[in-house]
Amino acid sequence: MVTAFQNTQVLLLAAVLLAACLAKLTVRETAGHASHHVHGVPVPAGLARLTALRGSRGMAVGLGIAEGVLGLALLVTSHMGVRLATTVAFAAATWVVGELRVRRPDAGCGCFGGLSARKVDRRSVLRAALFTAAAVAALGAPLPGLDVLLDVQAQVGLVLAVELALFAALSPELSAVVERRRLAHGTGRAAMPCERRRSPIEETYATLYDSPAWVEHENVVASAVPLDVWREGCWRFVVFPARVHERDVEIVFAVSTAERDRTVRSALVPADPPPDGAEDGDGGGFAGSPGHQVDSVSSSGGASS
Repeated sequence: MVTAFQNTQVLLLAAVLLAACLAKLTVRETAGHASHHVHGVPVPAGLARLTALRGSRGMAVGLGIAEGVLGLALLVTSHMGVRLATTVAFAAATWVVGELRVRRPDAGCGCFGGLSARKVDRRSVLRAALFTAAAVAALGAPLPGLDVLLDVQAQVGLVLAVELALFAALSPELSAVVERRRLAHGTGRAAMPCERRRSPIEETYATLYDSPAWVEHENVVASAVPLDVWREGCWRFVVFPARVHERDVEIVFAVSTAERDRTVRSALVPADPPPDGAEDGDGGGFAGSPGHQVDSVSSSGGASS
């Protein structure tokens, strides 16, 4: 059973690498998808340059070719060097995806080219970590992928089917493929850019109250009336007074104004006096919106309609 499991990992990794290669070579990433600001804060110049390099067409093609070579090598040889290179590649990808989730939550991972344009979330990090674990398990596999395919055992087929189902559940790219097919057949429409989309305040509150971020902080919110509300680009910020560990703080919720797949993020900040005469404006931020030093941040998926 252990040998069958190890051989299955070779097939899984080869399939993933070849799929990533094909996606990178055929599906371009949207130009300028990631902005130079995250929640209104400028991204450091070095990180912005690295993000731009990662999203460049030349880098995508180079990575795609390298992934294709590794995938084919896993199919035709059981050489330990190929297995080690695959393990290192997936471990590096896991680190990159984790860093993107922390430092560039507005940018997609590009794991499958233009299909991976959605913001990096926990599913993407978990998927990369599981592939790294599969690569480690494949180090001891006795057979190359083609030999496994030529004599597929029932155990291999069952394990591969379960792992592919798990991979599909952790892959937001599948919904992107479905959406592209709908658009290609004229049965769907492209979502309006979030920074230009009109987002009623009622929609923001509905998304906020239906999110895990609100459930997490609901018990410490001191008032149902927000202290401040303003909008910046693709986010509307809602500030509530709160009391945490006998200390007065403010909870800032950042609610996405996107048409689909809206998310909600939250941060605890020191309590400041609310600005005088502040009123919500649907099209932009408040004049003199307060800037805070963030103590802690959490994020979660919100309602979508």
